[in-house]
Amino acid sequence: MSDPTPLLSVTGLNVAFQTPRGTAQAVNGIDFTLARGEVLCLLGESGSGKSVTLRALMRLLPEQRSRISGRVTIAGEDLYGLPERRVEDLRGKVVSMVFQEPMLALDPVYTIGAQIAETIVRHERVSKAEAGRRALELLEKVQIPSAKRRLEAYPHEMSGGMRQRAMIALALACNPAILLADEPTTALDATVQMQVLLLLRRLQAETGMAVIMVTHDIGVAAETADRVAVMYAGRIVEQGTAAQVLKTPQHPYATGLFASTVHAGLKDRRLDAIPGAPPDLTALPPGCAFAPRCARRREACDVGQPPKIRMADAREVLCVDAVAAG
Repeated sequence: MSDPTPLLSVTGLNVAFQTPRGTAQAVNGIDFTLARGEVLCLLGESGSGKSVTLRALMRLLPEQRSRISGRVTIAGEDLYGLPERRVEDLRGKVVSMVFQEPMLALDPVYTIGAQIAETIVRHERVSKAEAGRRALELLEKVQIPSAKRRLEAYPHEMSGGMRQRAMIALALACNPAILLADEPTTALDATVQMQVLLLLRRLQAETGMAVIMVTHDIGVAAETADRVAVMYAGRIVEQGTAAQVLKTPQHPYATGLFASTVHAGLKDRRLDAIPGAPPDLTALPPGCAFAPRCARRREACDVGQPPKIRMADAREVLCVDAVAAG
């Protein structure tokens, strides 16, 4: 019988940064869980809090400039109640991350093989020779051509697609239970993007790891996700199964986001863009942050935070308009 306990549980997570203009509320009280083997996609415009959320799950945000509250539980451990040494044990071994730009994430002064082997030695306590052998296996697993030669290559000697594959190999070096992928195809051309996404899907199916993927691409979410969470101004405004959210979105922001996405059926038609711009995170309104851009705005939207409504189909929507349908 499978374990019903979530592998990852996030409750009331808040992240704020001190800036010259004031306190920026980047993440505002989000809640979600992740089951073993599940793929969750976070969708939303730039600045909605997606990448900050992933870094909070790795405890990678700068302590001096960040204010973090709420609870993050990974494999039964309270992430923000652990000493730093224990967090270092979890990173790479239990939860690992594929960053948005591998040229910045990979160390430019060490070879690809050395960086992967170092991670294996740190967490698995094996010899350098064994770690080197496993590093070669990982490069072959992520389908890097001439893998043995690439072990001795530096990041700048590889193309963007190969660097991203190397980043994936590094993230998978110790068989993590959770993989966090922060827009892993952003800097790649369309053909390579598809190759990397297919690779991630195959590896997830083979290893059974759980995945949280941040993306702007609705098609990526449709192809890869079991569940989808839509973020706006640091809040999850709608979450449910991929079929529910992508086919019949209930929150006006989710509806507008999907309607403003370019696809083949738009030929000779005007794109329905969301009016206005995302809010200033240092001066969020007292009510719904999306209200100034919302066609369904009413007086209740400006009074206070919208309630979290659990719909009949079990999805959650953060909108006063969802009350009638809930």
